[in-house]
Amino acid sequence: MSNPNVRILKQHLLSDNWYVLKKIDFELQRRDGSWQPQTREVYDRGNGATIGLYNRAKGTVILTRQFRIPAFVNEHHGYLIEAAAGLLDDASPEERIRLEAEEETGYRVRSVRKIFEAFMSPGSVTERVHFFVGEYQPEDRVTDGGGLAEEGEDIEVLELPFAEALAMVDDGRIMDGKTIILLQYLKTLMPVAPLMILLAGADEHVQTCAVRLLQAGHLPVTASWPTRAGEEDSTVDAERYGQLLLGRCDALLRVAGASSQADRLVALAEQKGLAVYHGLEDIIGQAIS
Repeated sequence: MSNPNVRILKQHLLSDNWYVLKKIDFELQRRDGSWQPQTREVYDRGNGATIGLYNRAKGTVILTRQFRIPAFVNEHHGYLIEAAAGLLDDASPEERIRLEAEEETGYRVRSVRKIFEAFMSPGSVTERVHFFVGEYQPEDRVTDGGGLAEEGEDIEVLELPFAEALAMVDDGRIMDGKTIILLQYLKTLMPVAPLMILLAGADEHVQTCAVRLLQAGHLPVTASWPTRAGEEDSTVDAERYGQLLLGRCDALLRVAGASSQADRLVALAEQKGLAVYHGLEDIIGQAIS
């Protein structure tokens, strides 16, 4: 892209080993109209993409931990907690971030959304980073992840409560710029209050699941139609009651046990595009070893 306020005078190739490092002599027209000669070193490593992987119902995010030698030589232990990311390498940003997410974390995310682009270190690095977000589900994990050993990657996959990830930014455990940006953005997507989760299934299992969900900070709601003593349960009323609850809830948990009503509610929730879970482990966040 041309700019009438800039004149490139000469470019000196300093290194073409890992990526390209150049010294550039140029003139920049100042606001007073005068031209000022300047020299800068510019590091070109291509453009990249990164993604914030989150699960709304569980209130968790997927991050990675790996060794970074530049951080190590700048008075840090070198192990940075980051969002999945990678260089484009001639692929489209969306194609690349899908591949990187699966390669690093093991998750094959079904839907990703680009949110913006940003230059991360414009004083010396040309890289433009494409930022994405994507909601993952437990069943999306198709491999263990970990990156490519032949490329020197030894990546640990972390599933963290969103609140803990934010706390890690505050206390310095997370220091990676792109990750901090994504976590701040995810505040607009992650719930600020406990989720209402409709429980549907065999009554003998519903109470136990409800207690566990409460302990995890969610609001469980049962689909059983309330009847008074001496009244018989009305199937029509029970179905309608469940549908009304589903319209107010954020997700549905299919509790174990045979229940035709629960199966119908599952089908209705899927039609509405709500998250449907089939076990507590799919909702309550757990660390990934």
